Amino acid sequence: MLAATPRAIAAPITELPSAASGLLWKQIVEPVGPFLDTVAVRLAEQVTAFDPGLATYAEYALNGQGKQLRPALVALTARALGQTREEHITVAVIIEMVHLATLVHDDVMDAGEIRRGKLTLAARWGNEIAVLFGDCLFAQALRLAAGFPTPEVCRAVALATNTVCAGELLQTRHRRNFPVSQREYYKVLEMKTGELFALSCDLSGLIGGATASQRASLRAFGRAFGTAYQLYDDCLDLFGLESQAGKSLGTDLANGKLTLPVLLLWQKAGAADRARLEGWVQNWQPRRLEDVLNLLSRYGILPPALETVHAYLRQAREHLQQLEPAPGLQSLLDVTEFLARQSDALSSAT
Repeated sequence: MLAATPRAIAAPITELPSAASGLLWKQIVEPVGPFLDTVAVRLAEQVTAFDPGLATYAEYALNGQGKQLRPALVALTARALGQTREEHITVAVIIEMVHLATLVHDDVMDAGEIRRGKLTLAARWGNEIAVLFGDCLFAQALRLAAGFPTPEVCRAVALATNTVCAGELLQTRHRRNFPVSQREYYKVLEMKTGELFALSCDLSGLIGGATASQRASLRAFGRAFGTAYQLYDDCLDLFGLESQAGKSLGTDLANGKLTLPVLLLWQKAGAADRARLEGWVQNWQPRRLEDVLNLLSRYGILPPALETVHAYLRQAREHLQQLEPAPGLQSLLDVTEFLARQSDALSSAT
């Protein structure tokens, strides 16, 4: 059963309310603005690909997306390699549909009721409808991928979808399970979030005529950046402001997800505090959030957590440095700087 009180889902980093950061993001994506507009239109047009009886669900899921970070990476990567093509738009639509399908399923598992300012599919029509329509989104994405003249696109999308779902499954298995090693945690993040970022850059490179070496660097960049993005989001859930996060704080803990701040706290805490933390997570009560936040502050968890975000962003930049210098690469570097600034802003929120 869904929770009685609607719980908002975090907005993507592209939608944070800071005027300065918002301006920076607009500057980064301005050159590919028409591309993103076309992706939004094409995504909405996918409604007609579903049975008419599913049109209501399709329109609800495929309209009113966020700022489309993954399509932006497709476009920025294509621009770095030369220019965007019609095939890049199709790839962006495919990846965004896979992403939307994962969100529909996430909202079922996390009992999320509000996403991007409106009821989730599960909250409006129930979990059964949401799960089945999420499957339909996955299937339609693969159908579009199969339309490419080369099977490589469809294989890559299918493999990425499998990886994302496997990552979600591993994360679910690790819920409330102390201790989870940081190595396992990073693996899950790379699978469930980093994989679609990697796919965005890799397929954009494939269509843009990149060499195997270039594609490997672009893929590695996408995975590192995507992992940093998820790390930031995990920190935001505990160290951000509710107005900034777009959700109630501590929702990961409420769902038993052991994110990096909690793992670092468990590692650094004394025996008594470690036992308290384990007990709180195993039998979560909303009032315990303040207790956890106090422990996070006492053990100084935010700085090492942010350093991990920056470490992944450095990896992302290093992968870009393996490519031949090109004017368009600066936009991809700017994306990493944007996330770095958003992460550092958490220090002033605590």
